[in-house]
Amino acid sequence: MTSNEGTTPPGTSTGSDSAGAAGAARPGRAATSRDVARAAGVSQAAVSLVLGDKWQGRVSPGKAEAVRAAARELGYRPNLAARSLRMGRTRTVLLVVPALTTEFFARVYTGAARIAADHGFGVVLYPSPEGVGPARDPFDSAAATLDGVLASSMAAEALTALRTAGLPLVMLDSDPGDDRASATVNLDIADGVRQLTAHLLALGHRRITHLAAAVDSWTFDVRARAVSAALDGVPGATLRREPAALGVDAGLRAAHAALTGPGPRPTALLCDDDIIAAGACKAVRRLGLRVPEDVSVTGFDDLALAVAVEPELTTVRLPAEEFGEAGMRALMAALDGRPEPAPTLPVELITRGSTAPAATGGDNAARPGGQ
Repeated sequence: MTSNEGTTPPGTSTGSDSAGAAGAARPGRAATSRDVARAAGVSQAAVSLVLGDKWQGRVSPGKAEAVRAAARELGYRPNLAARSLRMGRTRTVLLVVPALTTEFFARVYTGAARIAADHGFGVVLYPSPEGVGPARDPFDSAAATLDGVLASSMAAEALTALRTAGLPLVMLDSDPGDDRASATVNLDIADGVRQLTAHLLALGHRRITHLAAAVDSWTFDVRARAVSAALDGVPGATLRREPAALGVDAGLRAAHAALTGPGPRPTALLCDDDIIAAGACKAVRRLGLRVPEDVSVTGFDDLALAVAVEPELTTVRLPAEEFGEAGMRALMAALDGRPEPAPTLPVELITRGSTAPAATGGDNAARPGGQ
């Protein structure tokens, strides 16, 4: 570590001044790098290193975080136009998401934008028009407009138009074996499915139907494989699979088919997301059955919807904001020419009222309506 963080040029105040972060910039005047330095207790050179993302090995992590916190509190914004000219960068990255229909992707954006702002970058949010599918280049020339791309929950093949621009690409929730991305950051989806399945097995469920998202995506393929692996070899376990589009009505139809089809009735419906699960709960009630007394239902994601339904959903909580943060850190590292091993973030089983011990008795396998 050099002396940049501990020395102050003549005439420059430090954090020992009586003025703190709140008083570092006078009302009505835009905050300057000197204000940030004073509030964080470092030199202006250290501020420049941190906000220019050149601090590693030169400023301690604690001081770097103090600089970023002071910049946020003071509302400091560096002169990005001048910096872009110096560095040959636009200081803009693109976040591609499949859709904006749930708060999950809004939370991913919140986390990603927070880290981008700490590095002096702006984020353009672009929902792919086809959801999971080819995303058209939203600019006349992405290479001239952007520095990099962070793409959430879609296959790398969906970004052909942007890949041809030669931009650094970090994928979220995608195949880590695909080397066309600079890095891949994932949630431990398979472990989440294993936790759900273990929970159902511990409650005595053996007839389980997987309401599988009818989406050609790596993340949903992982879920299907994980369910099959978790039930493989379990004595008496029967797994069926019913495809469902991502929607409440689709979940209702898929659950209805699962509950009224031939053979013994499933005692649990394991759904690929909370939205499908909400539809499944409606189907159970419309058939004159009860959740969870007759049929247990599980979701995935832990959206706000999970506690809006009654009973509240047992589901898997995904740390969406931390996910966006980790993805943007990986992209910043790639832009800085120092790619790092991408993390896999842990997920958490949340047990609520939609699951209970499997029903026992003579009629627990009967189809609704005596089928």
